[in-house]
Amino acid sequence: MASQKTIGEYYRAMRQKFREAAITEAELDAKVLVAEACQKTLASLPLSYECLLEPPVQDKLAHWQEQRLAGMPVGRIIGYREFWGLQFRLSADTLEPRPDTETLVDSVLANLDKKNKLNDPLFFADMGTGSGAIAIALLTELPYAQAIAVDLSLGAAQMAKKNAQLNGVESRLLVVQGNLLHAARPGLDFVVSNPPYIKTEVLQQLDQTVKDYDPLLALDGGCDGLNPYKPLIEQANNIIKLGGSLHMEIGFDQQNDLEKLSMEVLGKSCTCQHDLAGQPRVITIEF
Repeated sequence: MASQKTIGEYYRAMRQKFREAAITEAELDAKVLVAEACQKTLASLPLSYECLLEPPVQDKLAHWQEQRLAGMPVGRIIGYREFWGLQFRLSADTLEPRPDTETLVDSVLANLDKKNKLNDPLFFADMGTGSGAIAIALLTELPYAQAIAVDLSLGAAQMAKKNAQLNGVESRLLVVQGNLLHAARPGLDFVVSNPPYIKTEVLQQLDQTVKDYDPLLALDGGCDGLNPYKPLIEQANNIIKLGGSLHMEIGFDQQNDLEKLSMEVLGKSCTCQHDLAGQPRVITIEF
């Protein structure tokens, strides 16, 4: 059996192994794994560096370290990912929510704030909900809103329902497994979506943490990456009420294509919001 180490010793050794493996966020990944195994917060972890690791915890960390060195992302290892300050459980059927997608939540809230609707009894849809992160984050910010969350994957829909319960919004979120084009009905205040938008030919070029662990259904946007957008825009025109809006996450190189598509399908222009890295991230169409 490996000699017993302190929490600090194990953290520093893991961090070094991750650095040697050229893992981009070696320090953060090591800190998250050690904190999770020791049931500590990231902020409080340094206060426990001199404490000895219990053998079962050390064994768990050794296994987690092997998984991370093999390419498994931290969220998949510990089984959840933080998004919008909330915790979301993950499964093989769900995309791992990422910070860039918080731009989508920001876009919706800014749009509603501009219209003075943050406290209105809104009804919206999240198309392709995955873990439910977007809809649930919005419901925590919109106290009188209700939503329908739709996903083709039964496993994803089940996980979204669990996450709604975990975050206390299950009474205001209806989760449906099915085709996004058939699940919603007219009268929505807005629709939000992070559809699959990666070009099929690019999938194998993605980082290992994405291509080997995120579900293909949530990534593959077809030969041009635009497969989901045209039907989504066409359907939105039928289900979003006057004064409502459609908010969609897009790839970094898709802004021009989506602006053209919006004009062709709806005869409407759209606006684009950039993420913190300055990349085009969210297209908004007003109705």
